[in-house]
Amino acid sequence: MKKHLNTLFVTTQGAYLHLESEAVVVRVDKEIKLRVPVLSIAGIVCFGNVLVSPPLMGFCADKQVAITFLSEYGRFLARVQGPVSGNVLLRKAQYRTSDDPEGAATVARSILAGKILNAKTVLQRALRDHGEKLDRPRMEEAVERLKSSARHLERPQGLDNLRGIEGEAAAAYFDVFEMLITTNREHFQFDGRNRRPPRDRVNCLLSFVYTILMHDVRSALESVGLDPQVGFLHRDRPGRPGLALDLMEEFRPIVADRLVLSLVNLGKVKAGGFIIEESGVTMDDETRKVVLVSYQERKKEEITHPFLGEKVALGFVFHLQALLLARHLRGDLDAYPPFVLK
Repeated sequence: MKKHLNTLFVTTQGAYLHLESEAVVVRVDKEIKLRVPVLSIAGIVCFGNVLVSPPLMGFCADKQVAITFLSEYGRFLARVQGPVSGNVLLRKAQYRTSDDPEGAATVARSILAGKILNAKTVLQRALRDHGEKLDRPRMEEAVERLKSSARHLERPQGLDNLRGIEGEAAAAYFDVFEMLITTNREHFQFDGRNRRPPRDRVNCLLSFVYTILMHDVRSALESVGLDPQVGFLHRDRPGRPGLALDLMEEFRPIVADRLVLSLVNLGKVKAGGFIIEESGVTMDDETRKVVLVSYQERKKEEITHPFLGEKVALGFVFHLQALLLARHLRGDLDAYPPFVLK
């Protein structure tokens, strides 16, 4: 089985990355801050003013270690990677399925089932662990709405209907999301999902974690030979990684949302670590590092994969789900089994 590797996140402004003896060396003001073998990492993500030497880019491309460049606050800028790998027959099967309304809807329906069931699990765990702090009737109503959405997915239907069901489920989930914030609520208020730019601290955290989650899912898809640009639920649009956005849907509640709630409720992020401007809310460098370290730790948590029955690190599940999707597209599995955390 493929070894689960970490991602190297570089957030220090002015850092310079270069290659020495098959290792990536990070220098700041000519001082070495980190040295790590390239083959021990799955990818490199650079935030803001971070420079990378051409030899390191070439070596990483040759070893299938993608380098992603984001703005200081997480907006995607560019990506450097080597030649596309994978079986061309798999990609042709992916394209045919994407172009077939029925085939695309079948995959999208499985993905949405995973997303909605995982969202329901997040709310049910909150009720179990913090029921005395919550508006129980309102939370239970939201759980029932999610159950209803999941039942509506049981019958085959078109993509437009599926997107409608997704919208209803998202509304039910985010209508009560602010109740899951049990501490520091005066500073970490949530009045619905907003983005581009986020207008409060919670949405700032969600958008940032969704960005790095999408990076990992995209890398997992590329590692098994799938095209991250061509999706099923998210239709083709220039520059948009549709399939990565599809596959990450089932991970949003259990990886990203739960991480953000933990960071806030356990006091790991402070209100003062955010920069509030008319143009939106961003994190300072220290807060961003706390989020990235916590995200890496979250990926190391061990779970039992519900379909395969194996104990694996949560971060490795991205790769396993990409493999299962590839098997479905090749015809080895009758349906794509979404990841549903028990």
